[in-house]
Amino acid sequence: MRSIIIFAAIMIVAGTLMAQVADRLTSAAPARAAAAPAATTPAPALQTVGSADRTVTIPRDQRGHFQTDGRIEGQRINFMVDTGASVVALTENDAARIGMRPSRGDYNATVTTANGTVKGARIRLASLDVGGLVVRDVDALVLPDGVLSENLLGLSYLSRLKRFEFANGKMVLQ
Repeated sequence: MRSIIIFAAIMIVAGTLMAQVADRLTSAAPARAAAAPAATTPAPALQTVGSADRTVTIPRDQRGHFQTDGRIEGQRINFMVDTGASVVALTENDAARIGMRPSRGDYNATVTTANGTVKGARIRLASLDVGGLVVRDVDALVLPDGVLSENLLGLSYLSRLKRFEFANGKMVLQ
């Protein structure tokens, strides 16, 4: 238990340091941008732009995380964007709200989290919509309640977008 707490503390410190470095790098960007042609202005938070290239811009919350709402099976689900998560991860409670109720035998995928190793149930989402950016047939995991404090928007969704990036203190999805 002690090693898990130490590991979690190290991960929090590393994440905070990485965010600070990213902020410093992006604050230097305006000086470089003055010499380059102007790029398109990011859209306001959670607003979609255009029909061909929709862009969703997610501001940081007070904790420094990127929170956004998505829709699965017509149900609104809150996510934290997690570029370090391989797949979308849902709590049992939120999975049940969208009609996904894996049996105990389905919890056979070993998952390593900051809280240790747990068993998750693999599922496939017909579609996941974040601000009009719809990805179909998305791999996901259901994790037992108490393992996650919030649902994670991982790479099984993010990697299928045209792009996702951290820019000017915001997460940009396109």
